[in-house]
Amino acid sequence: MAPFASRSFAATLPNSLAARYRKALTKHPFLLFGLPFLTTIVAGSFMLTPATALRYERYDKKNQQITHEQKMGLTQDRRKVNMKDEYYRLQAKDLENWEQRRVKRLPGEVDGILE
Repeated sequence: MAPFASRSFAATLPNSLAARYRKALTKHPFLLFGLPFLTTIVAGSFMLTPATALRYERYDKKNQQITHEQKMGLTQDRRKVNMKDEYYRLQAKDLENWEQRRVKRLPGEVDGILE
């Protein structure tokens, strides 16, 4: 006998569930392969939708946690901006006469001056 026999899969176990499925698959490929595959994809989509929604709800909740008092404090001291007033305010400044000054550093912070 040859080491690798050329028997088909269906001939090895003719009454097994796998052999019957394989034989029926050749007759009805969509019903036995395509339909379960599409059903799995659609069911997975419906099952993952709440998980995805929960993810975005948590993200929105994290970025919107501001109390009413904080919101009132943010809008309280703002000044109204008018483009004409800002333009004239910038025109009144003398932009030609200025001097460069170094920012004071904290103690122990490197200031970039080589000695």
